[in-house]
Amino acid sequence: MEFVFGIPTALSIVSGTAVSVVTGVAQGVSEQKKVNADASNQTRMMKFHLDVWVDAQWRKPGKGSELHGGIVTVRDGKLWVEAKSSITRLPEVVGHHPFTGFYLAYPDDNRGYTRGLVSTISVDPPMLNWMYVDKDTYEVKHAGRSGSIEHHVGDFDWTTEENEDSCVTFEDWEGFVAVDEGDGEWALYFDKDDDGLAKKKKGKKAVEVHLQRRVITGQEVNKWGLKEEGNIGFKATREV
Repeated sequence: MEFVFGIPTALSIVSGTAVSVVTGVAQGVSEQKKVNADASNQTRMMKFHLDVWVDAQWRKPGKGSELHGGIVTVRDGKLWVEAKSSITRLPEVVGHHPFTGFYLAYPDDNRGYTRGLVSTISVDPPMLNWMYVDKDTYEVKHAGRSGSIEHHVGDFDWTTEENEDSCVTFEDWEGFVAVDEGDGEWALYFDKDDDGLAKKKKGKKAVEVHLQRRVITGQEVNKWGLKEEGNIGFKATREV
C-alpha cells in the first residue's frame, strides 16, 4: 500500500516541479521577447510631451474643466498638470519645464525587465530623471535612480502606437488622477488601488485625467534638452 500511495505522491511532486520549471522558462522567454521588442521598436524612443484631457463628465466649471487641454510639467520633484498656451502649446507659466521624455528600460538587476519612463527636468544643464509612483503617497514623482529605485518605476506603456491617440499607461491601465493641492496647483497621482485615491487624497478634489503623447521632433527636441538622435543624446549631468 505504501508503494501504491507513493506513486501518485511522487508524481505530484515531479509534476509540480515540472510546472514550476516550465512556468519559469515561459516567463523568461516572454520577458526576453519584451526586451527584444522594445530594443527594436524605435517609436518607443521618440521624444514626446504629455497633453492632458479629461472625460466629458469633468468638463464643467468647478469639477475640473481647467485641466482639459492642459500639459504635464516636471518641477520640485513632482509632476504637475498646468495650463497650456494655445499659441506655443507649452506651459503658460514661462520657465516651467514640460515633460519631455521617452521610454527606457529601468536599470535594476533585482527586477525583471521593467519599462521605465524618463524626462528631461531642465535644459541647462540638461538632466534626465526617472518617473515613478511614490510607494506611500501614490504621487507621480521624478528622481535619479537612487531616489526612485525603492518605488514603483513601471511598467510604463501606451494605449496604442498611433501617436495622435496614444496615452500613457502604468501597470497596464490608465489610472492617472490630478489632485488639487491648493492655490490652483494640480499634482499628478496614480490611483494604484483603483479606489479613487480614497486613502490618499485626504479630502482634496481629485479628477481622472488622460495623458496623451505629443511626439516632438527637430529643433523643438533640442530646445528642451534632448537631441533628435539616440536614446539620450547628451552627457547626463545627474544620475539616471
